[in-house]
Amino acid sequence: MRLAVVSPFVDRRHGTERALSELLERLARDYGCEIHLYAQRVEDFEASDPHSQPSARSSESAPTGAIVWHKVPSFPGPHVAQFLAWIFLNGFLRRWHTMARGASYELVLSPGINCLRPDVVIVHALFHRLSELAREENKKSSSEAGVFRRAHRRVYYGLLSALERRIYTDLNISLAAVSKRTAGLLQSYFHREDVTVIPNGVDTGRFSAAARLARRTESRNRRGFRDEDLVLLLIGNDWRNKGLPTILEAMAAVSGLPLRLLVVGNDAQESMRARAMQLGVLGRCHWELSSPDILDFYGAADVYVSPSQEDSFGLPVAEAMACGLPVITSVCAGISDYIQDGIDGLILREPHDAQTLGQLVERLQAQADLRLKLGEAAAKTALEWDWNQNAAAAWELLKRAKAKKYPAG
Repeated sequence: MRLAVVSPFVDRRHGTERALSELLERLARDYGCEIHLYAQRVEDFEASDPHSQPSARSSESAPTGAIVWHKVPSFPGPHVAQFLAWIFLNGFLRRWHTMARGASYELVLSPGINCLRPDVVIVHALFHRLSELAREENKKSSSEAGVFRRAHRRVYYGLLSALERRIYTDLNISLAAVSKRTAGLLQSYFHREDVTVIPNGVDTGRFSAAARLARRTESRNRRGFRDEDLVLLLIGNDWRNKGLPTILEAMAAVSGLPLRLLVVGNDAQESMRARAMQLGVLGRCHWELSSPDILDFYGAADVYVSPSQEDSFGLPVAEAMACGLPVITSVCAGISDYIQDGIDGLILREPHDAQTLGQLVERLQAQADLRLKLGEAAAKTALEWDWNQNAAAAWELLKRAKAKKYPAG
């Protein structure tokens, strides 16, 4: 099957893009798909230059089981301008390849809203929901962000929400969700009852308790963490949505504990640092940019904490579980549907409940045996999430989408 896959970037530093890279590798390797990836940036992922491949003029002459990267130009500027340029340029480039080079793609696959006419969309985030959260946040603290920043985010979320409404209500487009929670939101917002749920997987060969423990001493020493410190870890790029303010408030509520917080991601630090300073916990926070060597972060941690306001799945939570770490997440994370509260993880019923989160952290700090018990159970649960199963389910979805698009074929 020849696929055009549209994603702004693919790497192994971010959850959605890491999931996409795992899927594309298996579709090419195990199912013989010829994948033409339209992206602005590709890192930590093997994709061929189109000039090194035979010209894709026909399905008979083109290679199979390959991933070819077609670089889409990118331009600096506000998110709205960047997104509009991205939508136009990836669409133009695909049309140019079709008209001028005779390329043909049986299906167009997109992880989210990346083009105007996809055939299959794997939904990792819903901007309808994020827009609601942004409005709630503005009502609570309208002075925290500048006028331009709030206006820009409102326009950006409004644009993406409008595109979601256009694309997700089109019954000719096949939808998959990475969790039951996201499928439920698609049904609620767009009345789609035909959504396929395809949970993310975990590379348990790479992420395991043994691999984490082998990195523990070096990872902690390099960051200056002491043996007696209970190190909390959060990985993500939208720190407010991932629950970082609640974590900081919880740390302040249990200020007598030897806690350290490792925050990983590419989000703006200024407002979060200011909040941490206001709460008196800034000196116990360690900030780092995302890295392909994710295991290094898990190796430094004792507990993974992510009281998300909204999270379609929560891949770092799953990877932390595979590493044998006890995890705390919220009911607003899709992965919570697959966790047994108190057995293989802890689930916060209200994402903003810093007091309860602090009590959970205090309990884990005091009971090493509980941390061990939760971590061992979490590692067993993570074995059920497999990228091969994820790719098999996606392959079945693609075959159904192809049959729907070409009913006579």
